Amino acid sequence: MCIKRIAVFASGNGTNAQRIAEYFKNNKDIEISLILSNKPGAGVLERAEKLGIKSFVFNKNDFKKGQEVDVLLQQYGIDFIVLAGFLWLVPAFLIDKFPNKIINIHPALLPKYGGKGMYGMNVHRAVIENNEKESGISIHYVNNKYDEGQIIFQAKFDIDKGETPDSLANKIHKLEYEHFPKIIEKEILKL
Repeated sequence: MCIKRIAVFASGNGTNAQRIAEYFKNNKDIEISLILSNKPGAGVLERAEKLGIKSFVFNKNDFKKGQEVDVLLQQYGIDFIVLAGFLWLVPAFLIDKFPNKIINIHPALLPKYGGKGMYGMNVHRAVIENNEKESGISIHYVNNKYDEGQIIFQAKFDIDKGETPDSLANKIHKLEYEHFPKIIEKEILKL
């Protein structure tokens, strides 16, 4: 089996990207080859450097037109793309190039609390404000609409009385760290 190469796209602190990289660190068949971010000062870039993973920053124009991003993905022989806290809509050309090979993690039980602007604490506040009884994570294929791709996996938990957006976020992170790398591995092994 030839090595499968992953590019991780992230916009923020990069805790999920780090967890994924650590999970695959000693894997002989799968590697995190590249971390890409749309934010020059994103914490994920510092994490990438500490992990010894090449990272690049791109702007919206490059991403939409694909020139720089597409060249990097080809140059590094990327087979699979993981969105780990990446907030931009993926352009159609990338979805077409990587059919069912781009996955995202969302901090809610889709189809609820998905769509543009529904990320991070925005999701957790909405879940609490609507008195939901449970929450969790959804891992899904990426299509041309925010959070509407086919769901691959969900994990959930009951929301405790007195739950806050912060406490909910902590529970969500635990589920993300536990499940996301395993689901990525399962999806890559299908290739």
